[in-house]
Amino acid sequence: MTAQTSYSGNNFRCGGPVSRRAFLQAGALGIGGFGLTDFLRLKAEAGQTVGPDHPAVIFVWLPGGPPHMEMYDLKPEAPSDYRGEYWPINTNVPGLDVCEHMPMHAQCADRYTIIRSISHEFADHGGGHKRFLTGRKPKTPTGFVNDAPMIGSIVAKAFEHRNVGLPNYVSGTNAGRAGVDTYSFGAAYLGSTYVPFNVPGDPSEEKFEIKNLSLDKRIADRLDDRNMLLNDIDAIRREVDNSGMMTSMDRFNEQAVNMLTSPKARDAFDLTREDDATRDRYGHHAWGQRALMARRLVEAGCTFVTMVMENPYQSGVEWLKNGTYNWDSHAVNCHLFDDTKLRLPIYDRAVTALVEDLYARGLDQRVLLVVTGEFGRTPRISHRKGTKTGVEQPGRDHWPGAMSMLVSGGGLKMGQVIGSTNSKGEHPQDRPLSPNDLWATVYRHLGIDYNASIIDYTGRPMPILPDGQPISELL
Repeated sequence: MTAQTSYSGNNFRCGGPVSRRAFLQAGALGIGGFGLTDFLRLKAEAGQTVGPDHPAVIFVWLPGGPPHMEMYDLKPEAPSDYRGEYWPINTNVPGLDVCEHMPMHAQCADRYTIIRSISHEFADHGGGHKRFLTGRKPKTPTGFVNDAPMIGSIVAKAFEHRNVGLPNYVSGTNAGRAGVDTYSFGAAYLGSTYVPFNVPGDPSEEKFEIKNLSLDKRIADRLDDRNMLLNDIDAIRREVDNSGMMTSMDRFNEQAVNMLTSPKARDAFDLTREDDATRDRYGHHAWGQRALMARRLVEAGCTFVTMVMENPYQSGVEWLKNGTYNWDSHAVNCHLFDDTKLRLPIYDRAVTALVEDLYARGLDQRVLLVVTGEFGRTPRISHRKGTKTGVEQPGRDHWPGAMSMLVSGGGLKMGQVIGSTNSKGEHPQDRPLSPNDLWATVYRHLGIDYNASIIDYTGRPMPILPDGQPISELL
């Protein structure tokens, strides 16, 4: 592990309820960049730019619940109604096997670790999202609106002093799925200031652009004139301002303009600056190009980047009649094996390209990659009539009792399997862990004291994590 600065300050204090205007602008950031100044004005004091060794996290979210027994925890010796149709293949790490439809994983297993023994108790998508992403048992087992901050929001709060010239906390989603409550990415009592700067859309499309960071040409042409006029007005107002408010506003205005016009911000999001071979390696589809964008963002200085890999049927990939939108592979939604046979090669390429790129570019010590969904799938296969196909087909239902995930980099120990499930993949057998153990590991990597507290709206100290310890096998 590289040396890290620990954020252990006594308590984070939340500034209290946000205004309606702040809430709206922090979510949408306005048209043509006009809302960006207000977004930045919501932030706490900006600090000095942190050096290139600052730790970062890429969090790849697989909503719906990826099937652990079709990906990282295959059970070829289990009864036929458990084991499924796929077979495990050997990797370059003895004892670590993966699904036959993820051959690229087999070539770089020494650069990632698979955790097979994390579980929790929330089987609903909403409850599962909230439980996993906040490190807390949610007050309600359904619905996606957080009653505690998502981990990324806590990270954003901890490092709000960082000024790297571009958003410090970023998410990438499909265009119609950009709301923070879609995946329980909400900041709860921290306030909307700490939700991610969202990048909606398919980055593989030729006309893709980051609208929230793009200046309309007419605005750009007038920007200098507008700033000159504002400077003249501000000079008069500044003479009668004794509170220091104008100085603060000047700083936030400057950050907004810098983000809209600086080469660093534009370059970090600009995938056309990558050579064709690199883009090909990731894959010319939404998942691959989101993974590439994540690497560019952490390389440029972002601390926490969340990329959603949900719908593979885009970027020119034709819909299967028996396929489904996300990883929710109920038999009524899809034919489990036909859907994953299309889905897994796309996932395989995107994730392994990201793993190998982090190592090739020397980012493997300071950048930690985590890839997971909210839970696994039922070990026993069910058969139901498909809603779209009208015929009986195989599927698996929600199963928080066992799940698998991939971690890579972060200066941690790679090339291993941590934990195991029983012979039918039903529950952890060795080394049972919780989502909080994963998050304690993430916080440790970032140098955040997960035993510290956040002060909520009522003035109560809320622990960053109520329980959990870093996973010792990774350290």
